[in-house]
Order: sequence, then C-alpha cells, then structure tokens
Amino acid sequence: MTAKILVVDDELPIERLICQQFRKKIRAKELEFVFAHNGLEALDKLKEDGQIDMVLTDINMPEMDGLTLLEKLKELELNVKAVVVTAYSDMENIRKAMNNDAFDFLMKPINFDDLELTINRTLETVRQIKQTQYQLQQVQTQLIQKEKMSALGQLVAGVAHEINNPVNFVAGNLTHARDYIEVMLHLLQLYQQHYPEPVTQIKAETESLDLQYLMEDLPQLISSMHVGIDRINQLIVALKTFSRADSSNKIPFNIHEGLDSTLLILRHRLKACSGHPAIAIIKEYENIPQVHCYPGPLNQVFMNLLANAIDAIDELTHQGQIIQQPTIKIRTEVVEKGWVEIRISDNGLGMTEEVKQQLFQPMFTTKPCGKGTGLGLSICQQIIYEKHQGSLTYCSELGKGTEFTIRLPVGG
Repeated sequence: MTAKILVVDDELPIERLICQQFRKKIRAKELEFVFAHNGLEALDKLKEDGQIDMVLTDINMPEMDGLTLLEKLKELELNVKAVVVTAYSDMENIRKAMNNDAFDFLMKPINFDDLELTINRTLETVRQIKQTQYQLQQVQTQLIQKEKMSALGQLVAGVAHEINNPVNFVAGNLTHARDYIEVMLHLLQLYQQHYPEPVTQIKAETESLDLQYLMEDLPQLISSMHVGIDRINQLIVALKTFSRADSSNKIPFNIHEGLDSTLLILRHRLKACSGHPAIAIIKEYENIPQVHCYPGPLNQVFMNLLANAIDAIDELTHQGQIIQQPTIKIRTEVVEKGWVEIRISDNGLGMTEEVKQQLFQPMFTTKPCGKGTGLGLSICQQIIYEKHQGSLTYCSELGKGTEFTIRLPVGG
C-alpha cells in the first residue's frame, strides 16, 4: 500500500530534490509525495485528502508557519504524524514543535539519508497506530454484535414465550368452543324440525337475527379463527428459529428454515402500502444439506441482507422511479463438494463506486441519521468470515440492483 507524505515548504527546489531522491520508491508506488507552500495550503490538502499519513513541514513560512500548522493538526485530530525541519540553531522552535506533538525533527540542510530513516520510522509508527486502531475497532464491533445478538435473542425468545402461552390458551378453548357450538346448532336444528311453527315472539326474533345466516356463518367464523391461531403459531416458531443463539458450538441447521423464518418476520415490510407496491419474493431453493453453523448469528446475516434489499427497493421508489415489479430473489445451491451458496438479490437502487469502496467499513452507512448504524454489513462479514470460515461477496450496478452471495462450508 502506498504511503502518502505531505511536504510543506515555501522553497520550490525542495520538491525537485525530494522527487529525485525518492524516485525509485515513487515509481514502485511505495511512496507518494504531495506538496504545499505554506500552512494554509497544507490544511486544505489535508482536508481534501484523508489518505495522508505523514506531514514533513518547515517552520518558517509565509501566511501560516509550521508551528501554527502543528496546532491546527491537533485541533483537527487527524491520524497523521508530523516531522519539522528547521535550522540547527533554532532550538526554541524545536522545543515548541515537540510540545505541539511533533513526532521528530530534522536539521537544515537536510541530510537525505537521515530523512529516509526518519520517514521510515514515522511511517512505521503510523502503520502500527492504524493497525491498533483497526484491531480495537474490530473488537468493539464484535462486542457490539455479541451484545446485540444476545439482547435480541433474549428479547425475541421472551416475546415468543409470552405470546405462546396465551395463544395456547385461546387455541385450546377455541376447540372446546367449536364443539359446544356444534352441539347447540344441532339442538337448534332439532327444535326447528319438531317445532316448525314457533310462537310469534320467537318467530319475530328469528327473522330479526337472520338465524339461518348465523347458523351458516358461525362455523366459518370459528374456522377462520383457527387459521389466525395457526398463523400466530407459525410466527412463534419463526421467532424461536430466528433467535436461536447456540453460540458455544456449531450445530446442523436447515438454511431454508432460517431464510423462511426471517422472511416471515419481515412480511409486514413486503406488503403493499401507500406509495409502495408489494415486493415479490422468488425462492429458488435447491436440495441442499444441513450446514454446521451458529444459527442465531447466521439468521442475523439473513435479516441484515434482506432488510437492506427492502430498503434499496424503497429508496428507488422514494426517488420517484417506477419498478414494474419490485422483487427479491433468494437462491440456494450446492456449488462444489462440501460448500453451499445463498444468493440474495434485489432490483432496487444499486450502489455507486464510492459506496462499494466503503461498503464493509464499520460505521459507514448511506441511510439517514437515526435509521442506520453502519455496523450491519461489517458484522455480517465478521459472522461469515470469522465464525463460519465462509465468504461474503457482492455485485451491484447503480439503478439495476444488488446481489450478495454467501458461501458456507457444509461441515463448518
């Protein structure tokens, strides 16, 4: 990876000398130099280019000197290290520079061997800092993911349990209610057979209630209530499947059950609503074996990818673009011995090249403030790569949609 160095000096010959001295490393793309002629110009370049690793600055310059530039660097909290260049006799400015967090200093006239050693030492420090920050960020992301999954699993399992009890109570009583109603309807039919001409008051009440319609509709009403109870039970099973947090050991898991339970939880977002047509789900499930995995985290990956696909379709609709048939396609297949693939694609917004370059970076999100954390895809990548030794890839075209591909080893 090319290291980028900003050289700040008002003497133009320094540019030619540095480019000449480091020409081999520049050609090999080991180093890249950016030049500024004073502190103000340097700040502009630092704000424009977030890839600068090191600043090599003179102290005495017009408009903004090197000491002031160092103070500004502290205020901006940029992840760069600064080295100052000054005359041998200027020890007071060197002291001030070091107090302003300068990493090192060099004396004029510059000894290019010393300069190369200082550059190497400074860039190595920057690399170590970035590596430490990355590792810390990874640990933080993992902790957030673990805490999130633990909390989500407990919440969903608790909700499923709490729903399950009253549903079982209603389902059990509904069965008895149906039996009681059938007995009473049978008794009513016997009365009608043996007393076809009731008294005037009963006859009037029968006509006002439309008794014949009630007798025909009541069994259908009970039947529809059973259908409703069955759908709630399906949702409870889906919640339990989704919330499985077998984190200590991998277990055999039916991938299709995980996908279907996630779709059931997201069903409300797939329905048509004001300004949003219904999203069609196309499932192309092949006969794949069970996968040894961690079902809870894997379901979280499915949830993130499917929710993102829905968001991408919604965003295209918000922009006023008409999709003839909003669609999410899910395909599963055995791709080679011991491996399965899950492909989740949509015909939504798609991604720009800029978004693609930052897609899996923690805290990066294209969603409005408060709607996205920027952790979803980063966590998905960790779950697939680190927990399951699989892969997560994608292809996307702006305006045409996105497809994510998960590849998992069957044996874990």
